[in-house]
This record gives sequence, structure tokens and C-alpha cells, in this order.
Amino acid sequence: MPTTNHAPATNSPYVHGYSPQEARRLGDQADTLAALLHAGTAYEPGSRVLEAGCGVGAQTVHLVRSSPGAQIVAVDHSEESLAQARAHVTAQAPAAPVTWRHADLRQLPFARASFDHVFTCFVLEHLQDPAQALAELRRVLRPGGTLTVIEGDHGSVLFHPDSRHAQTVIDHQVRLQSAAGGNALIGRELHPLLTRAGYAEITVRPRTVYADATRPTLVDGFTRKTFIAMIESVRDEALAAGLTTTAAWNRGITDLHRTTDPDGTFHYTFFKATALKPQP
Repeated sequence: MPTTNHAPATNSPYVHGYSPQEARRLGDQADTLAALLHAGTAYEPGSRVLEAGCGVGAQTVHLVRSSPGAQIVAVDHSEESLAQARAHVTAQAPAAPVTWRHADLRQLPFARASFDHVFTCFVLEHLQDPAQALAELRRVLRPGGTLTVIEGDHGSVLFHPDSRHAQTVIDHQVRLQSAAGGNALIGRELHPLLTRAGYAEITVRPRTVYADATRPTLVDGFTRKTFIAMIESVRDEALAAGLTTTAAWNRGITDLHRTTDPDGTFHYTFFKATALKPQP
């Protein structure tokens, strides 16, 4: 989704960067959307849960809160992100039973059927080969174990006042993510991806964010601090790639900020998928 909460699990460049501002944005996003995205996700005490691509720990905190008795193993490809995640979770939940591992989702350092559950959020969108990662996650999941995947889809954006200039700057981010090997439109593909990766009992449901003047928390936490901040973060790359000019970029961002005005509205859809690893 709009962002991601994570460093990519392969060596693809993370289009949003690793700045302190990005870490704050990821935290704002996770906290603002926790009720929407984590509703219905809770793991039984004693179960082993793999968080694949934990990034800076923005989602880990919410996993710990919703499943206090679960044994969570959080992995990420970025050592820097893992250090931030450890500090973030320790500050929020110092007694949380989280194990941190530096690992690549293409080749995880775990035996077959090591986990009861796998959770991954805003990770597949940054991978050059999400099917490969899903196959590896299936390998480490026990038969009958569950997979939960959450992704966004920038093609779901609707807003008022309408503006082709604002839509264009969003399209620049989609193109840059594609050039980096990712897919900002992956939400719509979750069902076929999971089917091809060999999962069973797949269910995909939309989780929609709608913000207007009656929902100021979402206007600030999602529209302004999550989505628009994400688009603004790729300004330099868009200019360097020749996708836009400074004047055109500024016009688009100004129009995008108009959606946070009292007469503005903003809509975005996430997709949450659950599936099982088939029994032999």
C-alpha cells in the first residue's frame, strides 16, 4: 500500500528510502490503520508466528498487542530497519516475546513447517518476484497453518476535488516503484498470486479508507501523513528520472493537498487475504 511498512525482502531498492521521516510515516500509517487492517487477526497463545518483512516494527507492535501470548519471529532484509524495529517495539512493549532475525524472504533460515502462522503487510508490493517469496513462506508454514497478507493498490485512489495533476504525481510513484522492481497495484492480484503459490481456502476482502471533514483523524493520519507524505517522498526521483518538472510536481502536490481541505474527500482500498497451507 501506500508505502510500505517494510524494507524489501530482495535486493530491490526501497523506493521510499530509509530516512527518519519515512520511519515516522510508517508509524503514523500503522497506528492510524490498526483497527482497519488488524481486525480479525489474533494468534493463539503459544503459537509461532512469522512476521515476514517487519521493517521498522510499525506493524509488529500491533501484532504483539492483538496476540500477547504468541511467539513472534520478525524478519527483515535490512539490518538498519531491524535495529529500528527492535528499539520501537522495546519502547512500546518491553516484555513482548519477539525474536529478531536478519533474513531474505527468498531463502529463509528456518526448517520446513517451522511456523503456525505467517503475517506479511506491505511487503509483496516491493518484491521483484512475489510468487517466489510466497512459495518460501509456504515452505516454512506447517500444514493447516495460516497466511495473512495485506497490500494496497494505488489504482484504487479516488478523491475530490478531482485533479489530473494530482493523479499524475500518483502515477509517477507507481512508475518509479515499477522501475525499482515492485508493484504498487498488487492488491488486486492477491487471489491469483496465492492460488499459483499453492495455498488453499483463499479469501480476499477489501479494507477501505474514506476520509472527509467528519473524520479528521483519518484526514491527518492517512490522507496527509501517510498517502501524501509517501508521494512527496519520491519527488527527487521523479525529477531525476525526467518524469516531471518542478512546476508540474508542485501543482500536483498542491492539488493533492486540496483533498484535506474541509470540502475535500479521499478514498483508498487495501486488500487483506487469508489462506491455509494445504494438508498433505
